[in-house]
Amino acid sequence: MIPTFDKIHNKFKLNGLYFDRDALKEVAYSFIKEGQLFEKEMGDFLLEWTNDRPVVEVRTSGSTGAPKIVIIKKDAMVASAISTGNFFSLEPGDTCLHCLPTHFIAGKMMLVRAMILGLEVTTVEPLSRPIFDIDKTFDFCAMVPLQLENTINATKNIKKLIVGGAAVPKSLVTAVQKLKTEVYETYGMTETITHIAAKRLNGKTKSKYFTTLPGVLVTQDERNCLVIKAPYLSSEPVITNDIVELISEYEFRWLGRADYVINVGGVKVQPEVVEAKLQDKFQHRILITSEHDSKLGEHVVMIVESEPFEISKTVFEDLEKFEAPKSIYFISRFVEKTPGKIQILETLNKAKLS
Repeated sequence: MIPTFDKIHNKFKLNGLYFDRDALKEVAYSFIKEGQLFEKEMGDFLLEWTNDRPVVEVRTSGSTGAPKIVIIKKDAMVASAISTGNFFSLEPGDTCLHCLPTHFIAGKMMLVRAMILGLEVTTVEPLSRPIFDIDKTFDFCAMVPLQLENTINATKNIKKLIVGGAAVPKSLVTAVQKLKTEVYETYGMTETITHIAAKRLNGKTKSKYFTTLPGVLVTQDERNCLVIKAPYLSSEPVITNDIVELISEYEFRWLGRADYVINVGGVKVQPEVVEAKLQDKFQHRILITSEHDSKLGEHVVMIVESEPFEISKTVFEDLEKFEAPKSIYFISRFVEKTPGKIQILETLNKAKLS
């Protein structure tokens, strides 16, 4: 069977039951009418997927800009699912755990992969600490960093786990070294139909670099930002705002967002780099951002997700002069629309009022 969006793989199962295209529509109606909120969202997408339109509407998360609606071709989503299946060696009949919100692209693609690749998908509520059967074996799962952090001791029966949607903190990378589960950090966005590259975080094949999925090539523009060439996405390259170190047309190291760069008197500071230098020195999550400076244009500030406490100056000894925070704010909880998706400006404004 040649995979197309209007066909459901005969090995596909949803929560233990097989459904063809017509039956899946009935399930979708049932979710919308009687299900919990996450099931209603799942039902909405399943209805959209099984209609005759060749596209779906997807809402971006808003973590790197104002939320917007993106129109994506279903055929492109099918191609993305196949590319993921090839990269992670997923086979018909493999089991997967779906614990992501379906109103965003990552959650939608978990269902698409199952329907196209013939996976047996188990769905659970997309909580920051997902509740699932830890004794059941799953071949594949996707989580955001906070979900993995909260369930790291319950992943022994998950064979391959991808984590994305936000940068994976060093502390979590350290924690996954003890796992037998193959853990991969992914790179992607709504416009690239989730990930176009992944890197192994643990085991003998762990890497510092992202490797692109089959059929995806990468280059850089004059800003050193990543440019993605994937025929199934678009005939035109996808130009990102992500600054990278390019290793080859198949490999790169992510450094940070060009639109997050802090200009301190002409010196460019990458907040993600500063966060990486500091995070291991704090038990709480930290966020590096900037404020207006009348002399320098901008200066670095740090926000700590904690009640106020005294911070020793020695914590900042490894930073360059202009990387050191001029102000430090505390906040009980970062502002997040979904787990791991920190809203930077809203968090800063709230922290300054705390």
